Amino acid sequence: EIKKGMLGLLEPTIKESRIGTAEIRQIFKAPKIGTIAGCMVLDGRIARGGEAQARLLRDNVVVWEGKLASLKRFKDDVSEVKAGVECGMGLQGFNDIKVGDVIEVFQMERVAAHA
Repeated sequence: EIKKGMLGLLEPTIKESRIGTAEIRQIFKAPKIGTIAGCMVLDGRIARGGEAQARLLRDNVVVWEGKLASLKRFKDDVSEVKAGVECGMGLQGFNDIKVGDVIEVFQMERVAAHA
């Protein structure tokens, strides 16, 4: 019982789990909105909202990290896009995107500490 009580006092570990990746295939300039990345989801799924965060990789170097401002399928706002499907993404507060960049979506998970 004491051991179980002690486990509750330990700080949980935070682990990053990747949800999916997408490659930027085309760039669109939208007035009032900024730059939109036309992407193909390569694996997993791209999710917006909740705990999901994104990072932009250029030549395997992290250029930007934050939240997705928008995720669209044609003209419709969506919350998720699966692998093998095209979509449009806007990055919150960042417009310096290039064709060939990769957007990786991940979330941080709390893992209970074990003795």
